[in-house]
Amino acid sequence: MKETWWKEAVVYQIYPRSFNDSNDDGIGDLNGITEKLDYLDELGVTIIWVCPMYKSPNIDNGYDVSDYQEIMEEMGTMADFDRLLEELHKRGMRLIIDLVLNHTSDQHPWFLESKSSKDNPKRDWYVWRDHQTNWESIFGGPAWTFDPKTQQYYLHIYTKNQVDLNWENKEMRESIYEMIRWWIAKGVDGFRVDAINHLKKDYSDMPNPQNLPYVPAWEKFTEVEGLQDMLTELRDQVFKDSDIVTIGEANSVKSHNMEKWISEHDGKFNMIFHLEAHKPVDTNNVENDLDVEDLKEVLNRWQQATHGIAWNSLYIENHDRPRTVSIWGNDQKYWYESATALGCMYFFMQGTPFIYQGQEIGMTNAPFDDIDMYHDIETKNIYRYKCKQGVPHDEVMHVIKKISRDHARTPMQWNNQDFAGFSKATPWLGVNPNYQWLNVEAQKNDPNSIWSFYKKMIHLRHNWKVLVYGTTELTDSGCPYVYAYIREDQYTKMLIASNLSEKTCEWNSPYDAELFLSNYEKRAKGILQPYETCVYFLKKEIY
Repeated sequence: MKETWWKEAVVYQIYPRSFNDSNDDGIGDLNGITEKLDYLDELGVTIIWVCPMYKSPNIDNGYDVSDYQEIMEEMGTMADFDRLLEELHKRGMRLIIDLVLNHTSDQHPWFLESKSSKDNPKRDWYVWRDHQTNWESIFGGPAWTFDPKTQQYYLHIYTKNQVDLNWENKEMRESIYEMIRWWIAKGVDGFRVDAINHLKKDYSDMPNPQNLPYVPAWEKFTEVEGLQDMLTELRDQVFKDSDIVTIGEANSVKSHNMEKWISEHDGKFNMIFHLEAHKPVDTNNVENDLDVEDLKEVLNRWQQATHGIAWNSLYIENHDRPRTVSIWGNDQKYWYESATALGCMYFFMQGTPFIYQGQEIGMTNAPFDDIDMYHDIETKNIYRYKCKQGVPHDEVMHVIKKISRDHARTPMQWNNQDFAGFSKATPWLGVNPNYQWLNVEAQKNDPNSIWSFYKKMIHLRHNWKVLVYGTTELTDSGCPYVYAYIREDQYTKMLIASNLSEKTCEWNSPYDAELFLSNYEKRAKGILQPYETCVYFLKKEIY
């Protein structure tokens, strides 16, 4: 398998509104990121992925772009972006930015022209119909909105303010390609491409035996036949001959069909963010604990399917998921142990690991108990839908406190000063009150902190190629709730074992092996304590 810079990298994802506020207006910004580059460099990460910072009305926190080549005013200026990029490159670090290609804001000049009249040259850049289909949008409600002026409906599979582009229109596609080339020429090192499996649509009604007003229509706009031809053109026109990295977000992709997406022979992207291991939480049953056996099955299937053919993205957190230590771990009694065990579990598999801001200090879900404390449009829609169904307020809030995307978006906790050191002004979203003890300043100089553990993991991966390119094989610890696997190449063999439960596991720990990393100071031979994790160097000839 070809060795590349992005396979050997460690990526840190930044949600800029919540990372660091440099001008004290309560909103994180580009200069705030630049201020923290030394922090990120010290941690050891080599790529920064910044979520959308484009001009936007912020209906969906920047994922509704009104100008792809301008910076959102509250984020700063293009000069601020250029300075960020320059400072990153000075430190030998690289930058990935988001590309939102399925839709634009309804305030984008393209759409304002498109809706001005039926005969406008950009009318066909978006999807207009005389009659709407019966589709429900991803965020709830109809997927079409009627425009009184032109007497037609326009398509939006997300909010009505996020209007779907018509990827059948060649002129529109060429404008998108030109925009991407502009960013590549500016010097960005790659793209995370949002909702890329939705570009192609099948404009027909869904079966509706229950006579619902709107029907979930996933198959009508997800991996529709002809999509791969569009993605091939995108790759060949703008990605193919550049030394950049591309990560597609396509939550429908499974390991058995990943080759057309990410194979080194004919893949459209270098990596894919899939959701097989991160299934959406059932809003009717949020008490499901982590199923370690299921997790092992899914992740190992991806490890085996991609080896020698493609490359994995490795992650347990992002801006669309609640905090992993709160939903897969124990953010109370075993906060430190579960945060480090979950981190170690995924970090050393074959693939490029991604760390989401705050994950490296074990940030948790916020205890917000009032719906007005939440900003996320998806969370608000869940609240309205559940209340409309007659679910009591307390029960609805119990669900939201478990699954809201806002848990990942609370301000970064830098210290125990006002507003967690994120800003001197009241932040756009409330700070988790545990910032008084859970913060970067409290952990950076503590060798036994979660931050120090992540720094050690990053250092280990940077220095042992077996943890990048070696094979990955599950090994049986004898405990179903322990995730254990071996990384091996021609020279080196390592064992990673993570107990992902509050139970103690008796196991045959490796004989005469060197312990490289552990989250327990006092260890018992043959025992894995609750949420204990270990990395061993194995002597190949005797194991």
